[in-house]
Amino acid sequence: MSEAGVPTVPDRAASFEAHVEWARATPVDGFDLSPIADRCVEEPPPWDYLVLARELVGGGRGPVLDLGTGGGEAFASLAPLPPGSAATEGWPPNVPVARRRLEPLGVDVRQVGSSKGEGLMLPFLDGRFAVVLDRHEELDASEVLRVLEPGGVLLTQQVDSRDGIRVNTALGAQLPWDPDDVTLEGTVADLAEAGFVIDVAREHVGTRHFHDLSSLLWYLKVVAWQLPEIASLSPEAIGRYEAPLRALHMHFAAGNDFVDEAPRFLVVARKPF
Repeated sequence: MSEAGVPTVPDRAASFEAHVEWARATPVDGFDLSPIADRCVEEPPPWDYLVLARELVGGGRGPVLDLGTGGGEAFASLAPLPPGSAATEGWPPNVPVARRRLEPLGVDVRQVGSSKGEGLMLPFLDGRFAVVLDRHEELDASEVLRVLEPGGVLLTQQVDSRDGIRVNTALGAQLPWDPDDVTLEGTVADLAEAGFVIDVAREHVGTRHFHDLSSLLWYLKVVAWQLPEIASLSPEAIGRYEAPLRALHMHFAAGNDFVDEAPRFLVVARKPF
C-alpha cells in the first residue's frame, strides 16, 4: 500500500493475482479514471468537448442541464454555473457522488430511470434550459427538445456503440448492446426528426490503449454495463473469465498494450425559435 492508503500499482509483469487484487482494492469514484490515467489512454478526438461546453455555459445564455453527469466531475469543472442549472444521472452509485460535488455549486441533481425501466422522461418543465449538455449519455431527442427554450442549444458527444467491442471479443463475451445501435447518422436523423436544426456533426474513429491487466479490470469495474458478469471482480467473476484474462495478462507482461476501439462523434443542434 502507498502512504495514502491507495494500493501500489503493480508492474505490468507482476503476477496475475497482484493485478486482480489491485483492481479489486482500488475504489471507484463516479467516472473518475485518474487511478489508471497513464495506463488506459484514449486517442483524443479533434475537438475539445469541455472547451465547447465552457463556451456555452459562460455565454450568458441561461440555465444549463447536464445529462448523465456521472459523478459530476466534468460539469463541476465548468463552474461558475448559471442559476437554475441541473444535472441528471441514471447510475444509482453515482448519484450521491454527483450531489456532493454539484449541490454546493447550486446544481439540482436528479436521479432518472433508464430506457429499459422508467423511460427517458426528464423531470423538468418545458423550456426550462438554455443549454443541454450530454457527454456519453443516452439521448432522447424529443425530451431534450421539450426542456430547451426556443433557440436553446444541445451539445452532445456520444460513444459510438462499437466502443469496447475488442475487449468483449477477447474475453469471449458479447456486447450487451447492438454495435450498430448508436451512430452519428442515426443520431442526426433522430434529432432532425424531432425538430432540431443541426449545426455541427463530426465523427472520430478513436482507440483506447490498456497498458496492463489491472487497468483493464478496473476500467470494467467503472463501466459496469459493458461486461456486467465481471464488474464485481469477485472470485466467481474472475474465475468465469480466468482463461482469457490470463492470456491477456501474458500479452501485457510481454510488453504489449491491448488496443480497443473508442469511436466518438459530436453534434451541436438547436431548437428553432
